[in-house]
Amino acid sequence: MVDLGHYNELEIAREVDFGMYLTSEDGDILLPRKYIPEGAKVGDKVRVFVYRDSEDRVIATNLTPHATVREFACLMCKDSTDFGAFLDWGLEKDLLVPLHNQKDKMRPGRKYCVYVYLDETSDRIVGTTKLGKYLHNDEAPNELTENEEVDLLVAGFTEIGIKVIINNRYMGMLYKNEVFKELYMGDKVRGYIKTIRPDNKIDVTLRKPGTTGLSESNEAADKVMEVLEAAKGYLPLSDKSSPDEVYRMLGMSKKVFKKAIGGLYKEGKIEIDTDHIRLKCDE
Repeated sequence: MVDLGHYNELEIAREVDFGMYLTSEDGDILLPRKYIPEGAKVGDKVRVFVYRDSEDRVIATNLTPHATVREFACLMCKDSTDFGAFLDWGLEKDLLVPLHNQKDKMRPGRKYCVYVYLDETSDRIVGTTKLGKYLHNDEAPNELTENEEVDLLVAGFTEIGIKVIINNRYMGMLYKNEVFKELYMGDKVRGYIKTIRPDNKIDVTLRKPGTTGLSESNEAADKVMEVLEAAKGYLPLSDKSSPDEVYRMLGMSKKVFKKAIGGLYKEGKIEIDTDHIRLKCDE
């Protein structure tokens, strides 16, 4: 049977003016002409994504969706109506998130983390922002280990850090003071399991286990120099600045920042004043 919402290897049965029909146990499926791979001919097998088009017909495409069925993704909302919102998921037909699947009313122009699934009642592919039932943190103690390398999807931001989907299966937290680069909704990065708490909440880190404080300071020092150079050698931060100011401008904790600028000062690379730091000019 055709696996709706996934990639399928299907054989080209016949060609017509408007495309090619692919054979399957569920009947022939149209691959529109604009999606036919170059050089494809009757009898060839092609790898296609199968879903329903705007007229609810099962159809094939060689476009790559941002997520397949049973995957999490961060997608842009294009439109919102009384019955649901429509998200751009990389295909001609937008992904519907029915109103009852929305944790909060979705607004056009904003990105949302959704879970994509096949609705058994309607046999349509839909999304939901009510993620709880699709997460498996209760199984994490038996399936994950501390220091294990994992895939992370940036799913949202809070006052204390960044919410991430781990291995397309669990929800975790990446704390602000452990992030040394800009991250945005939908970014995919590699990380490591730091702690699995008794309540099955998971803390993760981007730093490889065994990374020393020295290498962390070196990484922070490189970031300070990079930002200073981009700011023409002047930055309105010092060891008197508030932690929030430091994090807003550099994405690091004040403790790490102070170690970084202390090292740069000793190396003669910067000057430190009461309200700013600047690159040291060569005499």
